[in-house]
Amino acid sequence: MRPSKPALIRGGVRTAERKHPTAERALEPVALPERLYVSLAQHIGAPAQPTVAAGEAVAKGQRIGAPDGGLSAAIHAPASGLVEAVTEHPAPHPSGLTVATVVIAPDGAERWDPQRPAPLTAAAEALAPEAIAERVAEAGIVGMGGAAFPAVIKLTPRTAVETLIVNGSECEPYLTGDDRLMRERAAAVVDGVRLMRHALRAARAIIGVEDNKPAALEALRRATARLGAVEVAAVPSLWPQGSEKHLVYALTGREVPAGKLAADIGAVVHNVGTAYATHRAVREGRPLIDRPVTVGGGAVARPANLEAPLGTPFTHLLEQAGGLREAPARLLAGGPMMGQQAPAEAGVAKGTTGVIALGAAEVREPGGAPCIRCGRCVAACPMGLMPFEIANRAAADDLDGAAAQGLDDCLACGSCAYVCPAARPLVQLFHYARGQRAEQAAAQ
Repeated sequence: MRPSKPALIRGGVRTAERKHPTAERALEPVALPERLYVSLAQHIGAPAQPTVAAGEAVAKGQRIGAPDGGLSAAIHAPASGLVEAVTEHPAPHPSGLTVATVVIAPDGAERWDPQRPAPLTAAAEALAPEAIAERVAEAGIVGMGGAAFPAVIKLTPRTAVETLIVNGSECEPYLTGDDRLMRERAAAVVDGVRLMRHALRAARAIIGVEDNKPAALEALRRATARLGAVEVAAVPSLWPQGSEKHLVYALTGREVPAGKLAADIGAVVHNVGTAYATHRAVREGRPLIDRPVTVGGGAVARPANLEAPLGTPFTHLLEQAGGLREAPARLLAGGPMMGQQAPAEAGVAKGTTGVIALGAAEVREPGGAPCIRCGRCVAACPMGLMPFEIANRAAADDLDGAAAQGLDDCLACGSCAYVCPAARPLVQLFHYARGQRAEQAAAQ
């Protein structure tokens, strides 16, 4: 049974929101760049396999990458034009490693693929659930909150689903793209939620929005009053409220056990951006070829919310936002809590929620001071772990010890690092330990 009011999650931190530079900036279209660098690895799982070659003309929305196996997703051309190359290009990742990429020179004609699926206009409940899931798969939709998990897998669960929870919390500092989407296109978001609920055969659907977004809450409530079948709930503004397990707890009062998924207790979580993409795939036959991206940070001259075609270079988005007022101390794909440092030439991917260029005054470099055993990281950890113990073992290459302390349960949300007075690189140590364990497992 749902609690009478959202439950308060354990731990967490109240971050400086820094959303004001873009919160009142409506979504703006982006002028096409000279080149689009469309990665074939924009999702969790196996990269898509290219279905085009250099020299081919492509239409907007045409499939240019086919999913490779069950855990993969289709890729489509964000614009019509000429395929210049299928090559390697830097990914939005701190490693700077390259990934297979289709390079498209847009022709400006915006010619749509003649094989684009026909719109499905019937009410959500009148459609076959399988038809909705199939359309989501065709469109290459993945989790739009940053995880980029192929959405069709969550829409075809193996066990019964009681509750669909749609994440509109957007609790990362700086990011406001989901906020603007909910404000400006609430009816489309709610229709997408209804479609997903029907595909899941779920008894109820709840959209959870942090209480620091009153305009979004009001817009969604007006839309649900008109369209029905969806609830809207305000949840406390607290990082990491948008984590899947914590949003499930806040809205249902039920805790997802360690090592389990939300589906194991009858819940499925999707992002509001995923709901909007589902609406467009079903109602317009439109694949996932663009997404809202917040371009912000102290180094950006005119922070903005841009509706960016996939593959748009970060440099182009920064130019669209007025350019840089100073050299960025750090360029992030995503927000400052869980986003990754990224090369400026990387292209927008399906999970790119923001391009944040932080100024020198906004960056706290990791310190070399030892742990002082203050316990702040323990109080802040939303998973009930002891981050200092995991970090100490990781630093000593005691990987089994780190795992025994709960390494695999860590969200890497950064709450511990945020409150650490010694500025220890806690999250980096967790990533290091996980990477080393993965290497060992592969070697074995």
